[in-house]
Amino acid sequence: MKKVVSVSSKDQLAAFIDFPHELYKNDPYYVPELFIAQRDLLTIHPFHKHNSLQCFLAYDGDTIIGRIAAILNNAHNAYNKVNDGFFGFFDCTNDTETSTMLFDIAKAWLKGKGVTGKFLGPVNFSTNEPCGLLVEGFDSSPVLMQTYNFPYYADLIENYGFGKDVDLIAWHWDGNNYDDKSVRLLNALQERLKRNNIVIRKVNLKNFKEETIKLREVYNSAWDQNTGFVPLTDEEFNYLAKDLKLILDPDFALVAEQDGKIVAFGLALLNYNEIFKTIKKGRLFPTGIFKLLFGKKKIQSLRIYALGVVDGYRKMGIEACLYGTIIKNYTEKGLKWAEAGWTLENNTMINEAIKAIKGDPYKKYRLYQKQI
Repeated sequence: MKKVVSVSSKDQLAAFIDFPHELYKNDPYYVPELFIAQRDLLTIHPFHKHNSLQCFLAYDGDTIIGRIAAILNNAHNAYNKVNDGFFGFFDCTNDTETSTMLFDIAKAWLKGKGVTGKFLGPVNFSTNEPCGLLVEGFDSSPVLMQTYNFPYYADLIENYGFGKDVDLIAWHWDGNNYDDKSVRLLNALQERLKRNNIVIRKVNLKNFKEETIKLREVYNSAWDQNTGFVPLTDEEFNYLAKDLKLILDPDFALVAEQDGKIVAFGLALLNYNEIFKTIKKGRLFPTGIFKLLFGKKKIQSLRIYALGVVDGYRKMGIEACLYGTIIKNYTEKGLKWAEAGWTLENNTMINEAIKAIKGDPYKKYRLYQKQI
């Protein structure tokens, strides 16, 4: 007998977090999320102070066969002047009956909260967090903070009546197979920027709190035209920055600054998923913590996580300088490959810039929507 229940206890929450480990246990590309990070995301993240979320588990008898979260993002609705709801943390066996039950209960919960617009997803809170359903590129593991799923998920979602909202592109560079023009011209580009009092520098980790304030302003300004964007509050950005600081390599955390004002930043992260993949069920204790501490030097890949320039400073060469510096440092450190992404499929300017340095569009993620 199949049923769907609301998650209301610590044990149910743990089961909700752990379900994908069983579902993907035979998948060579699956990477478990760290349990403590997922637990905190679902319980104490600043998102919960002004938004609502309800997790659900689907059972067949005593066996969990699916999960979903219904998400009411009030900030998204206020900023975009809509009345939409989201689904996220969706995982399910290959069974249309089960997925329909999950989508039905998530939709009913959202309607109960007064949502009358679109039903969107998958997003794990918003497009500021991991989002999108993998629809192309199933032959490798996801990089840090990217999603992963079985190919049949698209059928389950589309069978419910969801249609494509927008696609997100992830770009790949293998070894030294990139156009090094941005590296070769780096000095000349930086000299040209200096004539406008713009300098490229590393993020100052010793003065990280003050840097974070400036970076949040750039983030909320540089991405404000992106589909589904919602500004991060001070507390949300600080939460993200605190987590990222733990894994930051200053050589890959760069800002462009004019007379003390940060006008752009580029952030790349070592792909810690190479380590997380070896940590059973995402548990750091008792042995996972040692894999995390001692595995950093073995990481062979990089994710270019974010690169943004505020309006009025675009097409000045800042983007090329940030990319060029990251690529230069990437090669000097002997990393074997890199991913940039995601980017919106309709962001022609940035996509053409990535193609120009031989980025290969190797994975595609999709956001879906339907009328509630």
